[in-house]
Amino acid sequence: MRIYLAGPEVFLPDAGALAEAKRALCARHGATGIFPTDPVHCPAADAASEDWLAIYLRNEAHIRGAEALIANLTPFRGPSADAGTVYELGFMRALGRPIAGYSNAAMPFEERSRAFLGPAARRRPDGAWEDAEGLHLESFGLRDNLMIDGGIRAAGGPFVTRDVPEEVRWRDLAAFEEALHLLLEAR
Repeated sequence: MRIYLAGPEVFLPDAGALAEAKRALCARHGATGIFPTDPVHCPAADAASEDWLAIYLRNEAHIRGAEALIANLTPFRGPSADAGTVYELGFMRALGRPIAGYSNAAMPFEERSRAFLGPAARRRPDGAWEDAEGLHLESFGLRDNLMIDGGIRAAGGPFVTRDVPEEVRWRDLAAFEEALHLLLEAR
């Protein structure tokens, strides 16, 4: 099984080493891991006049060529997952292929949102939470935004969470390996 490895790891200074570690775990389980920066035949990307568009087109080509996707949904620059990763997860869901998610943060989304907002998070008279603009905070006890959790559940995939120390949240691969195992076991 060819599995697209979605996540914000591409932004890490040692992205190549992490990609290799994930590929090795995939190989150990009999799968092929595809990292976003891996080469791919994509004439449209080769012809793109802007770097960002070429990157997008290559990632889309990788996703179309994969049989499944595992997304690193560890909160990125805020209380929720990386926006690009979430897009990729939704794209694969729309293709009807298996998806799995994992996060190295076990705190529910509502609690992470409140912690991120700090004193700007306040209780409404009805007991619900809102931000400084009066916008309601999701309070379903989910791991992330309901569209993320819902997409994974609707696809029948696992969403594995672990609480790991902040300093290793991008490099601890235990939750990734568990999601990989569960994804492969379900096929």
